[in-house]
Amino acid sequence: MVKHFTPIDLETADLALQPSRGELSMSRLDQMVPGNSAPMRNLKQLITLLAPAGAPVLIQGASGSGKELVAQALHSLSGRKGQIVAVNCAAIPADLLEGELFGAERGAYTGADRSREGLFEQAQGGTLFLDEIGDLPLAMQAKLLRVLETRSLRRLGGTASVQLDFRLVAATHRDLEKMVASGSFREDLFFRLSVFPVQVPALRDRLDDLPLLIETLLHAETRGQRTAEHPVFDASALRALCARDWAGNVRELKTLIQRALLLFPGRKVTAREINENLVNFACPRVQAPDWPEPPSPQELAQDNPARLADVFRRGTGRIDLRSYLRDIEILMITAALEEQQDCVSRAAMVLGLHRTTLIEKMRKYGVNVAREKH
Repeated sequence: MVKHFTPIDLETADLALQPSRGELSMSRLDQMVPGNSAPMRNLKQLITLLAPAGAPVLIQGASGSGKELVAQALHSLSGRKGQIVAVNCAAIPADLLEGELFGAERGAYTGADRSREGLFEQAQGGTLFLDEIGDLPLAMQAKLLRVLETRSLRRLGGTASVQLDFRLVAATHRDLEKMVASGSFREDLFFRLSVFPVQVPALRDRLDDLPLLIETLLHAETRGQRTAEHPVFDASALRALCARDWAGNVRELKTLIQRALLLFPGRKVTAREINENLVNFACPRVQAPDWPEPPSPQELAQDNPARLADVFRRGTGRIDLRSYLRDIEILMITAALEEQQDCVSRAAMVLGLHRTTLIEKMRKYGVNVAREKH
């Protein structure tokens, strides 16, 4: 019998089974910059596109939104062999900033007993990350522009020119265009920096990422702690978190996670704990250990008075009626929306509510639909 077959090039076949370079980059990027929402997917595509380029990148976004993570990702995927050197322009006094950036020769100023490399030179072959560049003094803006145009510098007190090879990434939460119009930021430097502008979305614009961000922050905060128990955020807690404005962005969420780890290790966190204990830090109320477990809103909705009455018969047992009625209302609204395929008007009709009343309740409880149908 003759067997018909097509010869296989083993090397080619092996390569075909391996993930592509783009897939590897995106996989690494997912670990560095968590988020799967549409705004974050767009941001990650932009990062993979810009990372190999050598031109400056200007990262803009609100404080706490993750601009430094984006800078680190740009460097990590750039292929540059040097390190990333980060400096916060707002954290260094103006009279010391030039020496930090440019370095100094021995004797350049009192106390300079040896030559010292500045941050520009430390970033040779790598990336210099200038955070809060909107706080850079005007005099330093002119000197930075000179370095970017000549790719060289002179240390303080020096005469020799040092050639530079670094990629500049800058970040700011300020509106640089308004600063240019007011004269507090150089227009020529702005255009030099914003070759590739990148906008980092605020947390309120990517609430779909909340569960992933919570899980990521929990693991980051307990890394190396084998016995650490994570709090469990239930659906009502997520709704309460989605209803927040998040002025502090991911940095504010990190603070809330640190509080939850301290107050509720291994315990369920509901909307009540979010509002009473975590948003405004407060120790949870002490409860008697022999209380029977209150029935869930689902059980109340199924009319199970036996367990409910048992709570009141035993000692000091009590139920937070407003909280339970609220959760039942959320369950009914959610069920009506699901049954009516997220059509708010029809859901309001089956619930016996005006459409505007239902919308107000949805906003109050943080109940969202993928898209509102009329």
